[in-house]
Amino acid sequence: MRPKLEYYSAAVLLKSLTFLPRSLAKIFAYGMAVFGYLLAGRLRRVAYLNLQMAMPHTSARERRRIVLGVFMNLARLLVEFSQFPKITRENIRDYVHLEGFENYAKAQAAGKGVVFITGHFGAWELAPFASALLGFPLMFVVRPIDNSRVDQLVMSYRLRSGNVGVEKKDAMISLARRLHENGIVGILIDQNASREEGVFVDFLGIPASTTTGVARLAMRMGSAVLPGFLVWDRKLGKHRLCVGTPIPMDNTGNREADIEINTRRINQVLEERVRQHPDQWLWVHRRWKTRPVGDPELYP
Repeated sequence: MRPKLEYYSAAVLLKSLTFLPRSLAKIFAYGMAVFGYLLAGRLRRVAYLNLQMAMPHTSARERRRIVLGVFMNLARLLVEFSQFPKITRENIRDYVHLEGFENYAKAQAAGKGVVFITGHFGAWELAPFASALLGFPLMFVVRPIDNSRVDQLVMSYRLRSGNVGVEKKDAMISLARRLHENGIVGILIDQNASREEGVFVDFLGIPASTTTGVARLAMRMGSAVLPGFLVWDRKLGKHRLCVGTPIPMDNTGNREADIEINTRRINQVLEERVRQHPDQWLWVHRRWKTRPVGDPELYP
């Protein structure tokens, strides 16, 4: 009974927002964000603890503004995701302002594929969706939602612009094949990694177990690593899809040292964006959960 209830609840919410005009969907979602902020005590506590550790000089008032902004940002993500059936190549610029988009073509011109990296920043689902509509489809790694029917519904929205999703267990071979064909793969690089999958490099001043998958894949395939982030611009009233220039990747032959250096550079690019717009990053995630051996736990 519960899986059916989860499916129908998710379907009703998503399709209701899809049916509404975008302006009304935003009002509804922002109301949900306020309730979420008030009721989601565990997530709120994680966000405040993360801010206390990573940005200790911010005032209590500033932290409240940032954490409430996180919930508002999630509401924007939900609204834009719900509008995917209405977004086309012809109207995508009503939603997204492009900055540095030409870097896609420049990076792909080398002929060895592109690893597009981003994080849970802004309305992050919209970045690959817009990229595909504008001629640069991605293959990206997905974690299936436990409820298979909800997963099918969400994936039907995600992939309607021409992207391809692969599950993590099958990812590396599929991603390498895509790069070999001079394609583009997208990877989220800001989640906590296990000790087996990650390396400890600083993120916001704290050692963070960070996936080495990007560095390993780029070094193996000789691919460009291209950072891109979707930033909500209140003045423009739309998102800015900011695509940067390739991040330099060392490949000296000292494999483990190169992986650590390259992963640190990747973290630094994300850190710069988070410090610029802290209310648009997912502070409710326990980013520093995995600790070096012997270090105390950071989360109660």
